[in-house]
Parts: sequence; structure tokens; C-alpha cells
Amino acid sequence: MNRGQRQSAQPIPASTTRKQPRNIPRREADSAKRVTVDRLLSKLGIASRSQAQEWIRAGRVRINQRLVRVPDTWVAWPGDTVSLDDKPLQPSPPRFILFHKPKGVVTTHQDEKGRQTIFDVLPPEMTRLHAVGRLDQATSGLLLLTNDSALSSLLTDPTRQVPRLYLVTVRGELTEEARRAALDGLDDQGERLHCESVTIQKRSGRESHVAVTLTEGKNREIRRLFKALGHEVTRLRRIQYGPFVLSDLPPGSWREIPIEDARRQLQSRSSHV
Repeated sequence: MNRGQRQSAQPIPASTTRKQPRNIPRREADSAKRVTVDRLLSKLGIASRSQAQEWIRAGRVRINQRLVRVPDTWVAWPGDTVSLDDKPLQPSPPRFILFHKPKGVVTTHQDEKGRQTIFDVLPPEMTRLHAVGRLDQATSGLLLLTNDSALSSLLTDPTRQVPRLYLVTVRGELTEEARRAALDGLDDQGERLHCESVTIQKRSGRESHVAVTLTEGKNREIRRLFKALGHEVTRLRRIQYGPFVLSDLPPGSWREIPIEDARRQLQSRSSHV
């Protein structure tokens, strides 16, 4: 039995046959890879996967001129023509950006409340990048942006425990007991919150300045944790993510790192863990 016969003998789900890519040019067939359309938009850095799924369901995406509303529809890329709002998508060279997110802007491509987003601050050519994780509206500091989904996955994978360093100001005097509690962790809304390290830099009865390291990206983790300890966070700024440092980059400014250098830095850090 040859290879083709072995493949035809295997049952193929009806949903898979319905979504098979068609009309792939012969010379592109060898290099084309099958991927779901929501994942393709994510890999191209156009949107997060969840955002891409919303766009697809809203009828903004076509494959070979055919409207699709199912996010896990298969496409061949390159090969199939995929359009967003009737504009054909093109492969983009991989990029990696260090951005100093200002306080007051949100980490999304579009905001349903009309708030200013990071892409209102960044140049138009960066709209196809996606943020590696998020910083909430009131948080400033280092935000990484890329269209390299593999690199983004490495940075956000919780099993890799990539450290994020924050400078935090809280109301009131943070005691040694509270510092240890932050290290030990506590439960909040069904999640275990804790800091990898907590260093008290300055404290008084009015406020305390603390350096905090996290190794996971849970939603508003620092704010929730210190609130549970009785201390409101009044200022929060991220200054480092893995090997990448904010340094003296001014708010609203960005610096590009060649993608190979970014991969090398992350790999070098991983080899020392």
C-alpha cells in the first residue's frame, strides 16, 4: 500500500473536508502550510487570536473572496487569498519592539469605550503588531510588541516563568509581615496570587516604594494582591520583562530590536535558568 492509499484509508471529519483550502498555485503548494484563519491573523501580528475570532464572526474576513464566519476555518498560507475588510493580507517581516506605554492608554487595537489605545500613540505601520501580554490603563512602563507568535508564546508561557520587574508605590507603610505575605501568596477570586520577590526600597506612614518581580501574567495581579493586604497601589510601572529593559526610554517612545537579537537574548536567558 502506498502513502496515498494509507492516507485515504483514514477517516476524515466532515468539518475538515468542508474547510480544506482550495486553488493553491502549484509553485506555492510545497511551501504552503495549513493554519486556521484566526491563528493566521494572530501569526501575522494583525490581532490577538481572541480579537481575530471576533472579527471573523463579525463578517470582516474573506478567504478567496468567500465570506467566512467560523474562526477555525482552514487556509493554506501562503497560497489562499485572505482579506480583512476587503484588503488582502500580506506576510510581514518579523519585528520586535520595546515600547514605553504611557499611563492612561489601553493595550488593545480598538476600544469599545473610545479610549486612547497604544496604537493611537504608535506609528501606523505598527498596527499589525500585537502586545506580549497587557498593562492595564493606569499602568505605565515596558510593553513588548511583535508579530512573531512563537517568540510571544515563549515570553508568556507560564511554565517558563519569565520574570517581570515592577516599581510599585502603595499607600501606607508596608510592613515586613505584609512583604512575607506577598511572597507566600494569597487567594483572590479563585486565583493564587503571589510575588516572586518583594524588595522594600523606601517606606513611611504615608506611602511605601517597592520593587516587585512576577513570573506569571495574571490579570491586575499586583493591584489585587496589595489591595488584599490593605495597601492601595497608587503607581505601577514595569521596567523589565525577561532580558528586555525599559532603561531611559521616554513615555510614548519605542525602540526596535532586530528579531534575531531578541531571540538570542531570550534564548541566552533561558539557558541560564
